[in-house]
Amino acid sequence: MTRQNILRLFLFILFFSIGAAAFSAAILCGDLYRYYHSKQLLEASRRSLDKLESLNADYDALLNQLRKDPNFIERIAAATLGTEPKGTDTVYPKTTAEQLAAARKALTENSKQETIKSMIPKWVERCNKPYRRAILFLAGACLILISFMWFGSVAQKK
Repeated sequence: MTRQNILRLFLFILFFSIGAAAFSAAILCGDLYRYYHSKQLLEASRRSLDKLESLNADYDALLNQLRKDPNFIERIAAATLGTEPKGTDTVYPKTTAEQLAAARKALTENSKQETIKSMIPKWVERCNKPYRRAILFLAGACLILISFMWFGSVAQKK
């Protein structure tokens, strides 16, 4: 094999590989976008399921404490229902509605920030736009044609 044929083979492989990758990316970009979107939805549902399981465990623990100690309702009534505590020898902290609202807002902002993170790669989002998919498709097809036309086999001289 001569140097010229080795160079032609290398250029053929290079152009054909890049063209095939662009061509495939243009065709499969919509499927990749749906795959990553589904993966993101699955992760969100797993988080919701974990939260529900945690809440169920907390409620089971509260129900067990209620079964064991009937006075437990009186002790948590002040925090849950907002009634005045009846214990004379106990100091209960006073919280205002503004403090509770600020705490609730801080907790909900943290949970929202966790769900906003996108699992879809930026290049998939960019490729999924129709005009970019068309450009990728045409560029890949052109590179494949160029690789066959200019770097294909050479006619042998007789």
